[in-house]
Amino acid sequence: MWTYLARRIVQAIITLLIITMVCFTLTRLSADPMSQYANKQGLSQADKDRIRLQLGLDKPLPVQYFSWLGLALQGELGNSFFSRQPVLTLINQRLPMTLILMITAQFFTIIVSLVLGIVSAVKQYSFIDNLITSFGFIGYSMPIFFVALGLMLIFAVQFKAWGWPYLPTGADIWDPKNPLELIKHLILPVSCLIIIQTAGYARFIRSSVLEVLGLDYIRTARAKGLTERAVLYKHALRNAALPFITIVGLDIPYLLGGALVTESVYAWPGMGRLFWEYAQRGDFPVVNGILLLTGLAVVAFTILTDFAYTFVDPRIRFD
Repeated sequence: MWTYLARRIVQAIITLLIITMVCFTLTRLSADPMSQYANKQGLSQADKDRIRLQLGLDKPLPVQYFSWLGLALQGELGNSFFSRQPVLTLINQRLPMTLILMITAQFFTIIVSLVLGIVSAVKQYSFIDNLITSFGFIGYSMPIFFVALGLMLIFAVQFKAWGWPYLPTGADIWDPKNPLELIKHLILPVSCLIIIQTAGYARFIRSSVLEVLGLDYIRTARAKGLTERAVLYKHALRNAALPFITIVGLDIPYLLGGALVTESVYAWPGMGRLFWEYAQRGDFPVVNGILLLTGLAVVAFTILTDFAYTFVDPRIRFD
């Protein structure tokens, strides 16, 4: 196991280097940070050259990358070009709100998906199965901005639910430390994420459970006289959970990156909204900081997902 872990850590370091190199290059070439000074009155060319020098934009791109990487290894992601604040400060301000939103949504998504997927598999081709399958197709095909705006229109505008309507700047003026206010403002964004994610998860669980239920050892368990409940939960579900763990394990890291569309529609002050706001301004220190955090989480959770297999299926061992 330790040999496997060491090998995966080496692979993770190489992967992170490639990720950071590609992201830094693309963000640096996609927008010129000096464009925000292009139309400013009173700035001479000499002033712009001095600003470029202060920001380190006069150096070749590889030099800029390794300079940024060296500071990142020391826990320093630089300062925002726009707000002049440290990138880590901006991330620390937004990350807790994103984690509250995304963890809540992921928790309920997993529970609802497991229930719908198992019921759909057990009641194959029944009215309930067709209903859940139809919901899956509709939910999976609808764009998330359509669902978000639809929920806002129905519950916030038509029914004025939970003290709405929701102002476009609502997340900037309510107190997130107030539990009741926090729950009220969580309801619609979490519901939006649950609808979109559950549609795909439930279909995936249904397919996995049906595949396992058709295997020989399941027929043998039934022939031995085990109850259908024992066959499903003790034998079938445990093996069907392996691919589902993979999907969830790969989705969890993106919790740190936030839900860009959902946070923008509902004015939720999270990482997705932070990324979008500063990407539009060409503020690549903030963009690269968020991409680095997301890349670290993806690599780390990929390794953790591999080790999670050993707890679900004792037959899996890493030598």
